[in-house]
Amino acid sequence: MDNSDSNTLAFEDNRPQISIVGRKNVGKSSLLNKLIDQDYSKVSECPGTTIKPIEKEYELLPLGPVLLVDTAGIEEEGELGEKRISQTIKILSKSDFIVVVLDARDRLHPKEIELFANIDKLDVGCIVAVNKIEFGTNQKLLSELKELRITHFEISCKENVGIEELKRKIIRSLPKNDKQILLKDIVSQGDTIVLVIPESRQIPESSLLQNQIQLINEALEQESIIILCREEELKATLANLKKYPELIITDSDNIKKISIEIPEKVKLTTLSLLMSRNKSDLKLFLRGLKKLDQLQNGDKVIISELCSKHPADDEIAGVKIPSLIEHYLNKKLSFIRVSEEFFPEYLTDIKLIIQCIGCSKSRNAVRYKLNEAKLLDIPIVNYSLLISYLKGTIPRVISPFKEALLEWERLKFSSV
Repeated sequence: MDNSDSNTLAFEDNRPQISIVGRKNVGKSSLLNKLIDQDYSKVSECPGTTIKPIEKEYELLPLGPVLLVDTAGIEEEGELGEKRISQTIKILSKSDFIVVVLDARDRLHPKEIELFANIDKLDVGCIVAVNKIEFGTNQKLLSELKELRITHFEISCKENVGIEELKRKIIRSLPKNDKQILLKDIVSQGDTIVLVIPESRQIPESSLLQNQIQLINEALEQESIIILCREEELKATLANLKKYPELIITDSDNIKKISIEIPEKVKLTTLSLLMSRNKSDLKLFLRGLKKLDQLQNGDKVIISELCSKHPADDEIAGVKIPSLIEHYLNKKLSFIRVSEEFFPEYLTDIKLIIQCIGCSKSRNAVRYKLNEAKLLDIPIVNYSLLISYLKGTIPRVISPFKEALLEWERLKFSSV
């Protein structure tokens, strides 16, 4: 079957991606065909028949629509030890679940061990399918998997053995498509929230309005009280309350001033941080912040933009962030700006990635960039957390987020 029209996964696609990875000729294409009960992916006895990823949209019942991806052999590239965005890294970064296919007759190959080590860096489910058991199984392979504490299924694509059990395991293991939330887990019934209407140029107007509406809806659903005001009205608004609110949400541009005026006991954060937490990993970004103070003169820093262009892009990425960092460090750095969903192929000597918050992009789009950074072991932080740090408002602005606050406390006493 001709799969030449199979395109790279749509960047905003929210269907779970199941990636089938492994060395050449272990049976990846055969497994994809068995999972969908079709001869979709070309199967051949010649090693390396699959050169480019082959994608298949499929209704995986009872779960629903998924995207299955059959990949080229991992030994085709020497990428995982290099600072290079390779095909393998792209596939792993996009994956919601990974099936690693092994040949039952072989022991673990160094590339497979390296693959497992890289999957461990990601917050993604994984299972091993030991294929070709019709030829017998290498007991040393099973011992190696046990030693690595890797769950595996023994299957035969040729004789259709173990496929249904594997499919059921995949369905049970896929992440649930939970609704993204901004506020619900940090406020309770009866809490008072003050939303200082942002005039931030860091967020496109459409995204700003959409997230304000979501905040209001979530507060109402929680039976909380939400009050909206402008920055110049905040002092009078607070004076009219019998007590301080449980949470104040403001703008990154005025967070420093407000944090000084509001007692420490009052939880305070920014709308952009709420949006970041919704789509990203604040703990990962906090670890990236720890690397900021280690930068030296001339170090290369990527400023990565993912959002649709809006007028403030050049000011924030091109002027504001570089100026704030160099003033803070009193050092001259080499800033490299990149746009859209892809990093440059080679990221040699990059010391830090600064990522936009992805305000107009999907959660998957942001996760993809974060996963690439994890696989390449390059520290990453995003605009809003970085700006808050440089303005001296951390840990104050992460006080509503328990896990992030605990991570910050851990990092204070860690050398990592």
